[in-house]
Amino acid sequence: MTAATDARPGLANALARRICEMSYATLPEETRYWARAGILDTIGVTVAGSREAAPRLAAEALDLHDGPALILGRRRRVDLLEAAVVNGTASHVLDFDDSSNTMGGHPSAILTGALLPLADMLGSPGSDVVAAYVAGFEVQSKIGLGVNFHHYSKGWHPTSTLGAFGAAAAASRLMGLDEAETAVALAIAASFASGLKANFGTMTKPLHVGHCVRNGLYAARLAAKGFTANAGSVFEHGQGFLDVFNGKSNYDMAPTLSTWARPYDLTSPGIAVKQYPCCGSTHPAIDATLAIFRAHRPDPARIARIDAAIHARRLTHVNRPHPQSPLDAKFSVQYVISRAIADGRVAVGDFHDGALEDDRIRALLPKVHMSAYNETGVGDFSADNHFGGHVTITMEDGSKLSARVEQPEGRTTANPMPQSRLRAKFALCVEGLLQDDRIGPIADMVEHLEALPDMGELTETIRNATLSD
Repeated sequence: MTAATDARPGLANALARRICEMSYATLPEETRYWARAGILDTIGVTVAGSREAAPRLAAEALDLHDGPALILGRRRRVDLLEAAVVNGTASHVLDFDDSSNTMGGHPSAILTGALLPLADMLGSPGSDVVAAYVAGFEVQSKIGLGVNFHHYSKGWHPTSTLGAFGAAAAASRLMGLDEAETAVALAIAASFASGLKANFGTMTKPLHVGHCVRNGLYAARLAAKGFTANAGSVFEHGQGFLDVFNGKSNYDMAPTLSTWARPYDLTSPGIAVKQYPCCGSTHPAIDATLAIFRAHRPDPARIARIDAAIHARRLTHVNRPHPQSPLDAKFSVQYVISRAIADGRVAVGDFHDGALEDDRIRALLPKVHMSAYNETGVGDFSADNHFGGHVTITMEDGSKLSARVEQPEGRTTANPMPQSRLRAKFALCVEGLLQDDRIGPIADMVEHLEALPDMGELTETIRNATLSD
């Protein structure tokens, strides 16, 4: 379908028609697989993040009320929109959730955060959740295709600004809204869109997700009640989303519709499942550093200098040579390189209280020197590859140890993380928080999500497996 065949004017209406046409039966199996993988990964990282301060404080500030929706990692069910805030914040607090190259953000935290509590409330079958997930993914990714990377570089956090549309789209599809109602939900979401990269490294970044998930759900529920919004031109208006957020001439929305489901963005380039619980922009440098560690095991005490390069767009928000908190360290490429050298891994515990006080890390941090490869040519990467990384370690005797990666493993479906490692990551995330003998069966349920007649079976199984409140 092209824009010319849409009966109503405006991008919101064109997207709404496509959302309403989305059907589980017509989805390719590969697309279904990645939807289930994204949901499984998000449930795992949400449970892992559930005991962190950010979701706990977000919950306390809401004065929670009993309701139908489960807080993952807890045994309590609360109001739909409250669960959206708390689960959304928990899903992103470890920065361990998946990413999307096209969106320039974190898709599954938004979509799973919206769909699980809504499915709890509605008693939705798993197949409908998969279809709604794909619809939301396609919306936020294809809008991202039109506005990025200017949108990202300008300082917006696409996870939240574009995720508002994804959450609204997914919720509208699961609720069975018609085209007009779905378009209104997208138009309402446009006024809810927010999120500044200036707040990276603080609790507010994961709150972007909780806030966005809540807003997308609220937008869909408002539309279902007959609430009004400018669906005809909310994107195109001179004071609408595109000109306000990107500025005139800094976007091209033609590919948003022309590439819709050709292929599904979830299929290609797909989701990037994270191996490390920190900002994805640091991962190329981590991979390169770990390659050196595995090959040479350099003695940190004998390292004279470390030179590393990642893309300028990535370096902008991770060039933090002096991280001031565990959350800040998640956005410090210098810190994670130092960790990879010192320990041969980067793990969840490296971002807990006290980790920054490690004398080995303090000694290595000032030795790390960063550059942007598309500006300096370091690493000989092409400027259009913004996920490469190059690291050179110079030892005290003058010898040099180098490694480079074109992109981190798992960054796209062309270089996927194997299913066995997806399950291993899930088990790692929920270990000690869910009963050991229930971890495998829960993963099995998600991997066969379309077989569930009611998603409440999954969340109740998770609830009963949760070790403590």
